[in-house]
Amino acid sequence: MNIKLLLIVAVFSAAIFSANCAEIILQDAAFRVAFDSETGALTRFENKTTGWVMQRRAELGVSFRMHVPTDTRRHDFILGYNMKADKVEKISDSEVRMQWSNMQISDELSGPVLERTALKPPQGYLLLPITFSATVTLKDGRLTFAATVENRSDRVIESIDYPYFGDFNPPAKNDRLNVRTMWYGNLQSDEIYPRFNNGKGYWGVFYPTKTFDSFRSLFCLIQAKEQGLYVEMHDPTQPYLIEYTFEQHPGVLRGDDPVVPQEDKISGMDVHLDFRTCHFVFVKSNTKKQLVPILIRSYKGDWHQAVDYYKEWRAKWFRPAHLPAWIKDVHSWIQLQINSSENNLMAPYSELVNYANECADNGVKAMQLVGYQLGGQDRGDPSLDFDPGLGNYEELKNAIADCEQLGVRMILFGGKPNFADKSTEWYKNELYKYACIDPYGIAYEHGSYSYYTPTQLSGINNRRRAVMDFLSPQYQDIMAKELRKLLGFNASGWLFDENCHHGGIKYNFATDHGYEAPGFIYGGDLLMGAKLRAEADKINPDFIFAGEGHQDWQMQYYPVSYFRINNGSTAVDRYVDPYAPLVVAVTGIDDREKLNLILMGRYIISYEPFNFKGHITDFPLTLEYGKKIDAMRRKYREYLWDAEYRDTQGATVKADGNYRYSVFRTKSGKRAVVAVNTGADKAISVQVSIPNARRLVTATPENPDAQDITGAVSIPPRSAVVIMEK
Repeated sequence: MNIKLLLIVAVFSAAIFSANCAEIILQDAAFRVAFDSETGALTRFENKTTGWVMQRRAELGVSFRMHVPTDTRRHDFILGYNMKADKVEKISDSEVRMQWSNMQISDELSGPVLERTALKPPQGYLLLPITFSATVTLKDGRLTFAATVENRSDRVIESIDYPYFGDFNPPAKNDRLNVRTMWYGNLQSDEIYPRFNNGKGYWGVFYPTKTFDSFRSLFCLIQAKEQGLYVEMHDPTQPYLIEYTFEQHPGVLRGDDPVVPQEDKISGMDVHLDFRTCHFVFVKSNTKKQLVPILIRSYKGDWHQAVDYYKEWRAKWFRPAHLPAWIKDVHSWIQLQINSSENNLMAPYSELVNYANECADNGVKAMQLVGYQLGGQDRGDPSLDFDPGLGNYEELKNAIADCEQLGVRMILFGGKPNFADKSTEWYKNELYKYACIDPYGIAYEHGSYSYYTPTQLSGINNRRRAVMDFLSPQYQDIMAKELRKLLGFNASGWLFDENCHHGGIKYNFATDHGYEAPGFIYGGDLLMGAKLRAEADKINPDFIFAGEGHQDWQMQYYPVSYFRINNGSTAVDRYVDPYAPLVVAVTGIDDREKLNLILMGRYIISYEPFNFKGHITDFPLTLEYGKKIDAMRRKYREYLWDAEYRDTQGATVKADGNYRYSVFRTKSGKRAVVAVNTGADKAISVQVSIPNARRLVTATPENPDAQDITGAVSIPPRSAVVIMEK
């Protein structure tokens, strides 16, 4: 028997799982977490304060998983759950260290890769010289998983799943679990129990699967009734992608209703939910890499305490951007499109002052000007230059000066640096060099948007866009040069549309972009922001950078965020940053519902008649109610503008109909409640309880003078009231 086979047999023999293996346990007042002393698998995880056993069955414990493909066999995994660890050591009351080396990988064809089956015969395995080391720390309710991988094989380790919970359970069978993550100004919610919709194509997975990306949200909440688990990617610089991954085994009961089986076994198969954090690390041969730590904490109640954890961490690294005085005041915007990719030249630069006069007459203080740039909206990207079809350079510059003289700030919207219009000569001759390339050497592509004409609305003549590499220093320089053109117009700001994403593309594999590929292009967002901010500061430190619904950490460079909401939105961005300039679109002819939500969330109004193609006076019903809301916010600025947004924390509201409410806390500690009747048919009676409050007064947009109240408050349909503590 040769030496290689002897090694394989030795590893195989040592790796046979035994349910009777001893456990190594870490525990504090919050958690008890156990690891198999032979394999390092995470075998038990319990919230001691509530009794919630999240990892229940030791036999379904997992240590890690690695994806280590070859060119000819992409579906190749190292499955840590059936490997013996080199060591699993408890080195203190709060820390366990583990290590695995000489990784086993199947040399045979395989089906589902995560079924807990007996190992295959020794001749079915290869050994790869890869070492994976992990340190798990539990202290003061903070459970941290840190790891390092050293790859001495000739393969690339594309991803590592760690930590890995192989049997994630709700607190009780009749409970419900939802995953909550931040995205586009909202804390979205996705059910994973008792129903589990497959988030991936049925053709592409063995089991129903959902993933949530770290570039959208640095944390993931697993929310049960009155408690939850907070999981955090503990590095705000985004060095690589992490996916919070959920996988339901062996599937759901019905194709038309994705109910999870309630028993532990069905048809002889274990029923279990896998939860893992997948690190897309792309560790090359002869390379060592440290994984981003994963921090886990428990919380009580709904999402507020969990987001407080995030705010606590965010305060340590977030550097607030400079804001000019005007944007801190109560004010509203209008969004106006003057050109699109189909050359519908709606207003030349010389006519902009007419729109500004209407804004000034109606108290609107800023104009978001869409399609001012070469080619119009969604054409010619990433150009920030003027469009000759609308006028010349001086005409645009003079128009902006005239508008600003009227007290209407001009915010130029357009020229998306994350994309390049592939139909332009600029792209064909130069920009193609900085496009993101896929693993096969082909440039990624993102489809554009359709405007007005039947040909484009049917998708026939859309101008396709390349996805540009923000990690490239050369491309950053190109965009700094473009920004200098825009800065020359002397506007008050620039709104970078779609800066919240890169068209579904995550990595660049080109090897000639000035760094070691592959590069996680979201990791370039802050680099690009810093480059552009430095360029603006040379000319005007008060020049505002805005973006569309971007991630909160981007607000270090793009402090203004513009997005859209609905009645189901959770104002998590406002909760995270109570005073940030957050701008929300209002598009309806009589859009009281949206305006009431804006009042609740301390948002800036963006009027957008005819989907931002009309005059401010085109929808008088919406405009007049919006003006009343802004007037009330000025009158009660202490309570509604300079106060801290607390969502629903700090007061209790009950009503006999459909309602929503939010709470504000003034700098002196007084509280205000904004309560909204979301129904359209009848008035509702609202009871507001503010702990330890003495005198309470109420006001409405229509009747802003404060009135004393002692009992219930009546709210007409589609209306709002403010209850303030005096």
